[in-house]
Amino acid sequence: MSVSTAASVQSVCAPLPVLGRDVTVPLVTGGEVTYAALDYAASAPALQRVWDDVAAYAPYYGSVHRGAGYLSQLSTDLFENARRTVAEFLDCRPDDQLVFTRSTTDSLNLLARALPADCQVFVFETEHHASLLPWQDARVTYLDAPRTPRQAVETLERALADRDPYGPALVCVTGASNVTGELWPVRELAAAAHAHGARIVLDAAQLAPHHPVSVRDLGVDWVAFSGHKLYAPFGSGVLAGRADWLQAAEPYLAGGGASRKVTRREDGGVAVEWHESAARHEAGSPNVIGAYSIAAACKALTEAGFDTLVAREQHLIEKVRAGLAGVPDVRVLSLFGDDAPRVGVISFVVDGWNSSHFAAALSAEYGIGVRDGLFCAHPLVRTLLGSDPQTQGECGAPEAAPGEKSLNAIRVSFGAGTPDEHVERFVTAVRELVTDGAKWSYRTEEGRCVPAV
Repeated sequence: MSVSTAASVQSVCAPLPVLGRDVTVPLVTGGEVTYAALDYAASAPALQRVWDDVAAYAPYYGSVHRGAGYLSQLSTDLFENARRTVAEFLDCRPDDQLVFTRSTTDSLNLLARALPADCQVFVFETEHHASLLPWQDARVTYLDAPRTPRQAVETLERALADRDPYGPALVCVTGASNVTGELWPVRELAAAAHAHGARIVLDAAQLAPHHPVSVRDLGVDWVAFSGHKLYAPFGSGVLAGRADWLQAAEPYLAGGGASRKVTRREDGGVAVEWHESAARHEAGSPNVIGAYSIAAACKALTEAGFDTLVAREQHLIEKVRAGLAGVPDVRVLSLFGDDAPRVGVISFVVDGWNSSHFAAALSAEYGIGVRDGLFCAHPLVRTLLGSDPQTQGECGAPEAAPGEKSLNAIRVSFGAGTPDEHVERFVTAVRELVTDGAKWSYRTEEGRCVPAV
């Protein structure tokens, strides 16, 4: 990106206002600094727009689907309107069903519970644990990490060609890696799945905050994501897609709201008739604020324009990658190579540094919040680091000998609310730590590095 283009991106799209943008934190070296939140891949800050919308609704909060009073009716309308707004954001098909859950993890576990009998599941080892682990009760085929998008499609095609062609099958794939930020060839993988009679679910937890997600255009059968990564951290998530498997499955949770009719049987038990709508899997009092906040975030991102948001984020990605490339002993982790398209998620290791030590120094000495570890994607990070699958990768150990291989990595992530100054401070901090070392001493406390006092 040229200087003029970068300036144009900045002038067209300033960072979207988020909560916490003016929070200051103390430094161990003295003084305070505005906190640089660069851990969006874990939880993004709430958009100011989302917070304002929730605050405006809060006095009118009431029970959903249960009350005759004005506030209950208002809350019910708001909850169902939120469902429609999110469905529009995802470009769902007319017959798709959208269920509000707690998170991406909850969504994928719900779908796992709804799998038909004897369903085969195909999942790459590169997945986040939220999409790697829910399928334990099914026949699971774990696919090796591909090194190119084309190899990912070919690997899946070979695996599906060898499966039982008469039984149900499901492919689970991420849209953007929570470790490398690289975009996966979702549309091509969906086409391969359907060509072999399988369905596909998209883990869009890292994709939806950065790029538009169209169920129809991508050709996926389901999509799952979390509100807290979409600038709406109020404990809600989404599973949207084909209704048939969801309607045929026993409710994810049994209880009020999921049941249409309950009667006593002659044998003393109870007979239950379950809803066939999304309510079938939304037992209990719905998280109306969580659902409303997701809808508010969807509206805010849509109104800001993804073309502009993507362009500005690419500007930040290039700034970080160029900065890290100029620092000796820093290695950025990648599956698909430097030219692969990606979102604002970058993981790296620094020779001679334990990742927890490095992340602790970024926080304590520069006021920068990043993530270190294996990022709930242990098989992928171990593959990228070339470590033994059985080797323990623990945080801590700041006294690791120079040159010792790190068993963890450091992740910096950012998005629509990140100002240029935060990524510039991060690049400067990395360069200074690698060149001059930490200014403070650190110790291990409960497996983590903390400043020594």
